[in-house]
Amino acid sequence: MAESVTQLLDAVAAGRDDARDCIFIALMDELRRCAHRQLGGGERTLSTTALVNETYLKLVSAQSLKLESRQHFMALAARAMRQVLVDHARAIGASKRGGAQLQVTLDNDLPDTPAEVIEVLALDQALGHLEQIDQRAARVVQLHFFAGLTFGAIGELEGLNERTIKRDWEAARRVLAANMGSAR
Repeated sequence: MAESVTQLLDAVAAGRDDARDCIFIALMDELRRCAHRQLGGGERTLSTTALVNETYLKLVSAQSLKLESRQHFMALAARAMRQVLVDHARAIGASKRGGAQLQVTLDNDLPDTPAEVIEVLALDQALGHLEQIDQRAARVVQLHFFAGLTFGAIGELEGLNERTIKRDWEAARRVLAANMGSAR
């Protein structure tokens, strides 16, 4: 599948718009796993399919989507998924007071059953703070947590070794926990 995704990426770069849809189809299982992980905890007011579909709509609406690799696509999908989750949580909060309780997990192994449940809006705010302090660490969180990329894949994408990425992850988790008021 990696070769077909590479060919599709080349087709997108060549201006073939239908190749975007094909990339999405080729990576659908991976995107569903990411979405399922994100929605694994708490009240499920948004389905896995809905999250993947909303992510797709965000990505295809981008006029100048330039894809460099499978990891780059997953990074963009992770950002879009984060935006969808935050928008959904805000909509819930707007519809009923204190209702923004869409929950996700932030754990080293990213299990299907959450070990630690956190609130999406608090995570988004903490990530915004982290981005101001350390953009690379914020990218590591986004790529590992939202896209489900391994530390090795993130290192390859960022041009860094895996050990550096793991250090960034641990430092980012400490900053996020402090900003979210967690005693982690």
